[in-house]
Amino acid sequence: MSNNRPVRVRFAPSPTGPLHIGGVRTALYNYLLAKQQGGTMILRIEDTDQNRFVPGAEEYIKQSLKWVGIEIDEGPEQGGPHAPYRQSERKPMYAQYAFDLVEKGLAYYAFDTEEDLEQMRKRLEASKMQPAYDAVSRMSMKNSLTLPADEVKAKLENGDPYVIRIKLPRKEEVRFHDIIRGWVVVNTSTMDDKVLLKGDGMPTYHLANVVDDYLMQITHVIRGEEWLPSAPLHVMLYRYLGWEEVMPQFAHLPLLLKPEGNGKLSKRDGDRLGFPVFALEWKDPSTGEISSGYRESGYFPEAVTNMLALLGWHPSGNQEMFSMQELIEQFSLERVSKAGAKFDLNKAFWFNQQYLMQKSPAEVYDMIQPLVEAKGWDTCREYVEQVVVLMREKVRFAKEIVEQGTYFFETPEKYDDEVIKKKWKEETNAHLLAIAKGFAGLAENAQAAEYEQVFKDYCENAGVKSGELLQPLRLAVSGEGVGAPIWEMMSLIGRDFIVPRIELATTKISFPKA
Repeated sequence: MSNNRPVRVRFAPSPTGPLHIGGVRTALYNYLLAKQQGGTMILRIEDTDQNRFVPGAEEYIKQSLKWVGIEIDEGPEQGGPHAPYRQSERKPMYAQYAFDLVEKGLAYYAFDTEEDLEQMRKRLEASKMQPAYDAVSRMSMKNSLTLPADEVKAKLENGDPYVIRIKLPRKEEVRFHDIIRGWVVVNTSTMDDKVLLKGDGMPTYHLANVVDDYLMQITHVIRGEEWLPSAPLHVMLYRYLGWEEVMPQFAHLPLLLKPEGNGKLSKRDGDRLGFPVFALEWKDPSTGEISSGYRESGYFPEAVTNMLALLGWHPSGNQEMFSMQELIEQFSLERVSKAGAKFDLNKAFWFNQQYLMQKSPAEVYDMIQPLVEAKGWDTCREYVEQVVVLMREKVRFAKEIVEQGTYFFETPEKYDDEVIKKKWKEETNAHLLAIAKGFAGLAENAQAAEYEQVFKDYCENAGVKSGELLQPLRLAVSGEGVGAPIWEMMSLIGRDFIVPRIELATTKISFPKA
């Protein structure tokens, strides 16, 4: 195994479309282990399946990783001692390993047509057997194990189409240790003789993956649970190729589950429940369909990284907020769960809000300033930064400061009907006008405590409970029943705007008659 070697990990996506957020988590876990151990993070593009190649997908993958803060040490852009890092550019080197296995009697040529394979499947199904090209069924097929040697030679010389399949033993235990799942034991009687080299000369995922991991000196293969069924085959390939002593350690990560917990998180779940499943927005080049991304939805990259790290990994304490450096210091594969991790949208919102609150008002101003300008609000930087301070605890995204805080910049045009129905009484308008008169006597730059004192004094003198007038007062000023702290809000907006708003509201809002 790969003990006592410098840690080298790889994230090896296929450029067949946008990078799912589960793939980003896989890359993140690889990155955290590499950085913690002073190792190397490699990006390898596994594009052997040219039929599924999607233009723009590779660049999208790179941009997604960059956005969440994953730095690549070796890859298509960075280069490195094991270049090239795209499998399609490594194509000539794979075939020799498949041919070597044939020479050793550990693989064989298979000349079966699609029709031959279909007949085999039907024959096995009719016998109530699982259709598989394996140690039993291969002996009734057209391959170099069943055909005379001279016929095989003639077919190869004639250029007849063929694939190369691994020759698995009929009944043998394959055992390997998974860092997350413990010992995994599979019998070869349940495995297929998978294709290693396709008819077009391209390797399958299985051969290219193992060869590249060996040549790139990968010490840990950290990948999704969906690859666990392939691991026994890869172990056999390491054994057949004579590389078992340097085989990487495996760690198969738990699935990211739907919020309900039943099944893998998919794009359809995001569409249905209104959240992104991709790091960045993606436009399908064939259909033009646009899928939302975390970046465009207003999430901070640090919030997404923090959220993803905790979807499967459990720190030793109760800490939830981690910088990238803290994640690197504390991460361990041994604390990754085997069970699937449910995606929690409310937790995603929470993380983003926490990071929003950590930003300085100046940083948030820079984010929302284009939105403020687009609204046509003529206001100074200092004022907007004070709005940020009052609003950021009430919102989840920076853009919501503008969307939900319009009352800081303009007089409300409408008022929350539910508050009117619940709180407005016949005498409410008269109370509000009296309170407004008290506010008018304050200095232009009166502080929050001064507004609050005027309100309390009025309620006490009028014999009215403050709870009866507080929400109507907020509504008259902001049009909303909830929002930023009311006295700080009024102090910031200022006396000369507050008093006219209250007076206007009393002309627009009347006691709702039954």
